[in-house]
Amino acid sequence: MEITLTDQNFSAELAKSPVPVLVDFWATWCPPCKMLSPIVEEIAEEYQGKLTVGTMDVDQNPHTATQFGIMSIPTLIVFKNGQPVKQMVGYQPKESLAKKIDEILQS
Repeated sequence: MEITLTDQNFSAELAKSPVPVLVDFWATWCPPCKMLSPIVEEIAEEYQGKLTVGTMDVDQNPHTATQFGIMSIPTLIVFKNGQPVKQMVGYQPKESLAKKIDEILQS
Protein backbone atom coordinates (compact mmCIF):
# COMPACT_ATOMS: atom_id res chain seq x y z
CA MET A 1 0.00 0.00 0.00
CA GLU A 2 1.23 3.46 -0.88
CA ILE A 3 0.57 6.56 1.18
CA THR A 4 0.12 9.99 -0.35
CA LEU A 5 2.53 12.45 1.20
CA THR A 6 2.05 16.21 1.38
CA ASP A 7 3.99 19.13 2.80
CA GLN A 8 1.57 18.96 5.74
CA ASN A 9 1.85 15.25 6.65
CA PHE A 10 5.40 14.42 5.50
CA SER A 11 7.21 14.68 8.86
CA ALA A 12 4.43 12.94 10.77
CA GLU A 13 4.24 10.01 8.33
CA LEU A 14 8.03 9.52 8.42
CA ALA A 15 8.07 9.74 12.21
CA LYS A 16 5.34 7.14 12.72
CA SER A 17 6.78 4.54 10.33
CA PRO A 18 8.52 1.69 12.21
CA VAL A 19 10.30 0.68 8.98
CA PRO A 20 12.29 2.61 6.33
CA VAL A 21 10.24 4.85 4.02
CA LEU A 22 10.68 5.04 0.24
CA VAL A 23 9.41 8.37 -1.10
CA ASP A 24 8.69 8.77 -4.81
CA PHE A 25 8.88 12.47 -5.77
CA TRP A 26 6.96 12.83 -9.05
CA ALA A 27 4.72 15.09 -11.17
CA THR A 28 1.73 14.41 -13.42
CA TRP A 29 3.46 15.86 -16.53
CA CYS A 30 6.60 13.67 -16.18
CA PRO A 31 6.78 10.66 -18.59
CA PRO A 32 9.57 8.82 -16.66
CA CYS A 33 7.50 9.27 -13.48
CA LYS A 34 4.57 7.54 -15.18
CA MET A 35 6.86 4.68 -16.25
CA LEU A 36 8.18 4.32 -12.69
CA SER A 37 4.79 4.48 -10.96
CA PRO A 38 3.76 0.81 -11.54
CA ILE A 39 7.19 -0.34 -10.33
CA VAL A 40 6.80 1.71 -7.14
CA GLU A 41 3.34 0.14 -6.65
CA GLU A 42 4.81 -3.37 -7.01
CA ILE A 43 7.59 -2.54 -4.54
CA ALA A 44 4.96 -1.25 -2.07
CA GLU A 45 3.10 -4.54 -2.33
CA GLU A 46 6.13 -6.85 -2.23
CA TYR A 47 7.84 -5.07 0.68
CA GLN A 48 4.70 -4.60 2.79
CA GLY A 49 5.65 -4.70 6.47
CA LYS A 50 9.34 -4.12 5.67
CA LEU A 51 9.09 -0.77 3.86
CA THR A 52 6.58 2.07 3.81
CA VAL A 53 6.13 3.58 0.35
CA GLY A 54 4.91 7.12 -0.14
CA THR A 55 4.38 9.29 -3.19
CA MET A 56 4.64 13.07 -3.33
CA ASP A 57 3.55 15.30 -6.21
CA VAL A 58 6.26 17.99 -6.31
CA ASP A 59 3.98 20.52 -8.03
CA GLN A 60 1.43 20.27 -5.21
CA ASN A 61 4.08 20.09 -2.43
CA PRO A 62 7.01 22.35 -3.33
CA HIS A 63 8.20 22.92 0.25
CA THR A 64 9.29 19.33 0.92
CA ALA A 65 10.77 18.92 -2.57
CA THR A 66 12.83 22.07 -2.03
CA GLN A 67 13.86 20.96 1.46
CA PHE A 68 15.46 17.81 0.01
CA GLY A 69 16.95 19.53 -3.05
CA ILE A 70 14.81 17.73 -5.62
CA MET A 71 15.97 19.15 -8.96
CA SER A 72 15.00 16.29 -11.30
CA ILE A 73 12.11 13.88 -11.19
CA PRO A 74 11.44 11.15 -10.64
CA THR A 75 13.59 11.10 -7.53
CA LEU A 76 13.33 8.31 -5.00
CA ILE A 77 14.67 8.80 -1.48
CA VAL A 78 14.80 6.12 1.19
CA PHE A 79 14.52 7.44 4.73
CA LYS A 80 15.60 5.45 7.76
CA ASN A 81 14.74 6.82 11.23
CA GLY A 82 13.53 9.99 9.50
CA GLN A 83 16.87 10.65 7.78
CA PRO A 84 17.61 10.25 4.04
CA VAL A 85 19.98 7.32 3.48
CA LYS A 86 19.73 6.74 -0.29
CA GLN A 87 18.71 8.95 -3.20
CA MET A 88 18.07 7.70 -6.73
CA VAL A 89 17.33 10.10 -9.59
CA GLY A 90 15.58 9.06 -12.79
CA TYR A 91 13.82 5.93 -13.90
CA GLN A 92 14.92 2.79 -12.03
CA PRO A 93 14.35 -0.75 -13.35
CA LYS A 94 12.57 -2.85 -10.74
CA GLU A 95 15.53 -5.22 -10.23
CA SER A 96 17.90 -2.30 -9.59
CA LEU A 97 15.48 -0.61 -7.18
CA ALA A 98 14.81 -3.84 -5.28
CA LYS A 99 18.55 -4.50 -4.94
CA LYS A 100 19.16 -1.04 -3.45
CA ILE A 101 16.21 -1.43 -1.07
CA ASP A 102 17.45 -4.88 0.03
CA GLU A 103 20.89 -3.38 0.80
CA ILE A 104 19.29 -0.70 2.98
CA LEU A 105 17.02 -3.17 4.78
CA GLN A 106 20.00 -5.41 5.58
CA SER A 107 22.19 -2.57 6.91
